[in-house]
Amino acid sequence: MDLADLQQRLSDVARARVACVGDLMLDRYVYGEVARISPEAPIPVMLHASETAMLGAAGNVARNAAALGAAAALAGVVGDDAPGHETARLIAAEGRLEGHIVPEAGRCTTIKTRFVASGQQLLRLDSEDERPLSPECEHSLIEALSDACHGAGAVLLSDYAKGAVTPRVIAAVREAAAEAPVVVDPKGRSFAKYGPVALVKPNARELSLTVDMPVRTDEEAEAALAAALDACEAGAILVTRAAQGMSLAVRGRPVRHFRSAPRTVFDVTGAGDTTLAAVGVALASGAALEEAVEFALLAAGVVVGKVGTAVAAPGELVEAEMASRLAPAEAKVAILERAVETAARWRQAGLKVGFTNGCFDILHRGHVAYLAQARGWCDRLIVAVNSDESVRALKGAGRPVNSLESRALVLGGLAGVDLVVPFDEETPLKLIEAIRPDVLVKGADYTEDQVVGAAEVRAWGGEVRLAPLVEGYSTTAAIARIGRPPEDGPGDAA
Repeated sequence: MDLADLQQRLSDVARARVACVGDLMLDRYVYGEVARISPEAPIPVMLHASETAMLGAAGNVARNAAALGAAAALAGVVGDDAPGHETARLIAAEGRLEGHIVPEAGRCTTIKTRFVASGQQLLRLDSEDERPLSPECEHSLIEALSDACHGAGAVLLSDYAKGAVTPRVIAAVREAAAEAPVVVDPKGRSFAKYGPVALVKPNARELSLTVDMPVRTDEEAEAALAAALDACEAGAILVTRAAQGMSLAVRGRPVRHFRSAPRTVFDVTGAGDTTLAAVGVALASGAALEEAVEFALLAAGVVVGKVGTAVAAPGELVEAEMASRLAPAEAKVAILERAVETAARWRQAGLKVGFTNGCFDILHRGHVAYLAQARGWCDRLIVAVNSDESVRALKGAGRPVNSLESRALVLGGLAGVDLVVPFDEETPLKLIEAIRPDVLVKGADYTEDQVVGAAEVRAWGGEVRLAPLVEGYSTTAAIARIGRPPEDGPGDAA
């Protein structure tokens, strides 16, 4: 999908409506730090720092559909309990999301609580009730989903085997969808129970269990998809295969494999929900099935780069599509807004964010050693680099020797540099205040009180580090050695 097609698709999605039906749950995340092992048992002791809650399962599908720009209606069942009431409040707080929720007395709302430290899940605690719905609740859900499906361009059925997706509910979904395609995220060992839906979307493990066949290679996926189509009435099956992308089997056509650009994966939680939502909103906007899969592949690639049950916004899809066409070094060069969002995502993953800045005009051994030391003090390093005009103001006429583009790309080519952010101002204080690094690094030719942003970083609990410089290396000295007199002004060893 090229950029123009993507932007048109996003414009069409903004006029689309989808209905999301199925199992509804609450995803809760508890964040903290682990510094010791319990004396009571060989387990880590986590010091509580914060926690958050968000819609999960069918709720996350609806959140993703709304985040992509579509109008979404959500029908599901919760318990008549405090978590159920919290779920209702979360739905009400979402823009472009219309709730059709049925509370059932005596049922507990499904909750998945994940305990996270340093970006790693330590434990997941589930509270759930897998009993089938009562006849009264089932009837109420069927009425609710009929209202939710009114005017929908696609209906998305999310089956997590928590009791809401009964045979009667499945039949009601197909009837309420009318001419709109029904897309199913399945659970269980058979896809036949969903009947003649447009698309079933299992992951590789689910497909393998359904047909009792491996799904490792393309050839194995093709055989498994053929067997699954023979055993059900779905018009097509889309299997998600993690790093291997997605494979689509449509009746009467050869299997098509879709590959994604390599991405940094932080958390695969909810990626299947994103895929279901993206396929659905694309179909509802008039896309062909193959176009919808390409759209979903891009959206899923965005959310696996986030932590927790996440969503993908239109601007993130555009940025991801642009980044996929760039060399790795180019993809690291970011504007301030992206740097702020990326730093926040890293911190949410429990990673320590470092920041340093400089002109980096002619990259030399001293710079490399300095940046390696800075990266050693953090998990992710952001390097702010002066614009050409800013360098001239600091160093005088004739500088920089290399343009901003060249300097930023060379920095981006270093493995220890995770993001490069150009800036025009005389100092990087604006960037520091916006990014809020955990570690601020500057060369040891400064004292801590001379470092711009040091007071601000210390105020929010960060630290300031001074990196030793390699003697005998500076840009000024490098210019002198190649026969060009340096301009008046200090060297920029860092």
